[in-house]
Amino acid sequence: MNKVLVSTVVVLVLALFSVEAHAGKKIGILMFSEETRYIEAEKGIRDKLRQAGFGEPQTTFIVGQAGGNKARAAELVGKLAAEKLNLIVTLGTSATVVVCKEIKDVPIVFSMVYDPVEAGIAKDWKSSGNNTTGSSAKIPMSRLMEILKNFEQVKRLAVLYTPGEKNSESQLRDLQRIQTDYRIKILPVPLTEVEEIGQLFSEVLRTVEAVYVTGSNVVNSQVSNIVNMATKAKVITITHLDDLSEKGILLGVCPDSYSLGQLAGEKAIKILRGEKPSSIPIEPAKRFHAILNTKTARKGQFEIPIEVAKILTRTIE
Repeated sequence: MNKVLVSTVVVLVLALFSVEAHAGKKIGILMFSEETRYIEAEKGIRDKLRQAGFGEPQTTFIVGQAGGNKARAAELVGKLAAEKLNLIVTLGTSATVVVCKEIKDVPIVFSMVYDPVEAGIAKDWKSSGNNTTGSSAKIPMSRLMEILKNFEQVKRLAVLYTPGEKNSESQLRDLQRIQTDYRIKILPVPLTEVEEIGQLFSEVLRTVEAVYVTGSNVVNSQVSNIVNMATKAKVITITHLDDLSEKGILLGVCPDSYSLGQLAGEKAIKILRGEKPSSIPIEPAKRFHAILNTKTARKGQFEIPIEVAKILTRTIE
């Protein structure tokens, strides 16, 4: 048999083997809500999987959308558990926590989780010690403090958070750890009910120069109201969530959701090719955006310092 024919046969055999290896995979996806960050992260995961040969129709995707409701998320987990899945992808801390509690025999890859260790999802960043791995939306809070320092002389920063929501609590603790370094006093503002925002927030605004909005479901549902009240009082609003910047928060120091999804996608590919989740380290975001909502800036007549303008990577009109 001539060498050209042999080479052709080898290539065809390898191609067929590759198709066979990728065929018949079933992947479950649970999204906690339809927030932009989750949608972008899912797109990053899907694109990375498709590039590696794990796209449709070779791979079947079963997608669940919890609509921001924890009870609905728990219901969807039951449905995923009934499927014979090769992998489960979760988007958001609340979705990931409920899946991890119920499913122990299927690999889980998460994204858009702020701190998987503090949330009880993983034992360690280097090895989860269980059936999970993924990418984290955790940002160095020093980046956020630096942009505040350049924007205005902030002495007191209110942190709107919800007790019991792990990611929200983690963000508060991260800021408290570095408050002395930046000479900024952190004022925790616990909010468990929507009604509390109107009752407490107006009082808080009289005593602070800036407000940090955490990834709390209660707080996030009232972003427009929070922004309007703060802007009227000429108080800076800041967050690490890009979709909240789109909803009006003045400043954002945010991980790139799409690239965070791609990072999770890389880990999913390794698992589908035979690696164990516990052998794949969990990684934080590598790309960040400094975002300014120009509409809020104009409405509040905030002056944008040159130092801040120079580091902006995105503006929202």
